[in-house]
Amino acid sequence: MAGFLFALLASVITGVGARDQLLVAAMAQRQPGRRAVLLVALIAAAGSAGVAGWAGATMAPPLVPRARVLLVALALGLAAAELLVIRPGRRPAEPTESLGALAIVLLAVQLTDAARLLVFALAASSAVPQAAAAGGVIGCGATVVAGWLGGLRLIRWPLVALRRWLGLGLALVAAWLVLAPT
Repeated sequence: MAGFLFALLASVITGVGARDQLLVAAMAQRQPGRRAVLLVALIAAAGSAGVAGWAGATMAPPLVPRARVLLVALALGLAAAELLVIRPGRRPAEPTESLGALAIVLLAVQLTDAARLLVFALAASSAVPQAAAAGGVIGCGATVVAGWLGGLRLIRWPLVALRRWLGLGLALVAAWLVLAPT
């Protein structure tokens, strides 16, 4: 149960202002009331978080405990780098109306974002990785719903500073895991 809650909270917190959320917000603002955008975003969020949870659950079990900790630290470090370095993209000047193109772009962005890396790390370190994956699926879904509902209001928030602070916190946790005595 703890893995579920941690993954849910971590994916919601790190998903605020993420590229996928802002893309969905821009699409919702550009095409108000088009529920298919929300459906595609939810399917992409669930799929990418599910893949991240599955990958963490599959990769971690054969590892010795210290290697598992280092795998988790690597995932946290990559999540921190994503939060610190990558700025959410600008609103598309001429967004396509294609739901297939939206799905491809969302999946490409989501598979390497901080929220999915945290779901991976939590599934890899959890005794019940399926619960962590389920929490990540719900949390990632909640962030795209917030993007769809928030629209232009969300785009105007100063989210870069928040994401930088989150990235710094994750970098410190990753460093602590690497440097902690075994």
